[in-house]
Amino acid sequence: MNYSTLEIWGLIIAMGIGTFLIRFSFLGLIGARKLPDWVLRHLRYTPVAVLPGLVAPLVLWPAGSGGAPDPARMAAAAATLLVGLATKSTIAAILAGAITLYGAQYLLG
Repeated sequence: MNYSTLEIWGLIIAMGIGTFLIRFSFLGLIGARKLPDWVLRHLRYTPVAVLPGLVAPLVLWPAGSGGAPDPARMAAAAATLLVGLATKSTIAAILAGAITLYGAQYLLG
């Protein structure tokens, strides 16, 4: 579908305004007020929910392999998960995943 320059700029401006309003709703409207405990309890899980959403597409449908699952990335994800669960250490999990990814890529070609 072909968009005109005006339509593209309109979309960019609309997305910028939307992003600003989402952030302003927390930072500007709430400000320094104390949030209810139930909100704070739910906000603790935000990073845990966002990270898998960012990583899963890169593992399951990597652009580097044309969208086909890659055994090296699957192995790295599994190693990261297992080491993270076993050690409860983020750094250890990241290192295990990185070492597994580069090792598997080296071995598999």
